[in-house]
Amino acid sequence: MKRRQFLGTLAGGLLTAPLAAVAQQAGKVYRIGVLANASPTTPGLSRNWEASRRALSERGWVEGQSFVAEYRWAEGQLERFPSLATELVSLKVDLIVAGSPVAAQAAKQATSTIPIVMVYVFDPVGVGIVASLARPGGNVTGVAFGAGPEIVGKYLELLREAVPKASRVAVLMNPDSPSSPVLLRETQAAAHALAVTLQLLEVRKPDNLDGAFAAMTRERDGALVVLPHPFIFAQARRIVDLAARSRLPAMYPFREFVEAGGLMAYAANAPDMFRRAGYFVDKILKGAKPADLPIEQPTKFELAINLRTVRALGLTIPPSLLARADQVIE
Repeated sequence: MKRRQFLGTLAGGLLTAPLAAVAQQAGKVYRIGVLANASPTTPGLSRNWEASRRALSERGWVEGQSFVAEYRWAEGQLERFPSLATELVSLKVDLIVAGSPVAAQAAKQATSTIPIVMVYVFDPVGVGIVASLARPGGNVTGVAFGAGPEIVGKYLELLREAVPKASRVAVLMNPDSPSSPVLLRETQAAAHALAVTLQLLEVRKPDNLDGAFAAMTRERDGALVVLPHPFIFAQARRIVDLAARSRLPAMYPFREFVEAGGLMAYAANAPDMFRRAGYFVDKILKGAKPADLPIEQPTKFELAINLRTVRALGLTIPPSLLARADQVIE
């Protein structure tokens, strides 16, 4: 599908619904800015935004009648976020949806008055995006990605359950994210509790990935944990391929990695979070203030396991772990 056609479908989609549901907004066409990391062709992205579209459609919003959308994609180049956020502000959008922690930071730095709905953000309090979950303050609210940075401890715990002999684990991360320091601290604390030795490998651009996996092979790492980051998400297929080539069992932070052939993932349901983001957009455009809308956190986390990858790696996954999986790919 051509990019223009895709964006037209994505933007035009907030589907058809009676305009009566937003009758109090009659006469005004709102402009919604969307600031996101990955390109529209990134696996899983269209599914996530479709969930937001459905949520808005259910509340009566129709593109071209009650709103128009302005999409800005960083396409994995995080340094573009400040200029893209400034561009949206210059367009005088009524609201910005920020689809990653870096996007949320850039939007917040670009404006203190335009409402911002964040989604996919780890520990928004810890990284300084909002004052608290219950009382965000300022102009930012939305949906946090996880229950908190302690979720990375669960990554290691589940990975060790699947690969009990893995006493040395590589950690693939991009340090250039507001949430990276706190995620790293939690990973190190979990490793200490599980008596696991970590090898930290920083990747900031695609050219770093080959060297990182070569280092894992040299150090004879027994498994891999991938920490969440917009750049990491954009490189999902390549990371999964490199892990397979290196024969490394890996735990990922997004279900999309498992659907692309990765071994395991533990994460909140992303489409559900984007659906809730649509709820925040609706509330704010109908008059609510971001400062008065508490940050939501996922209440359900899903474990996904790819059995084809299990067999390819020659692993034996404990039946108790398989029984807890929410998604098993045959």
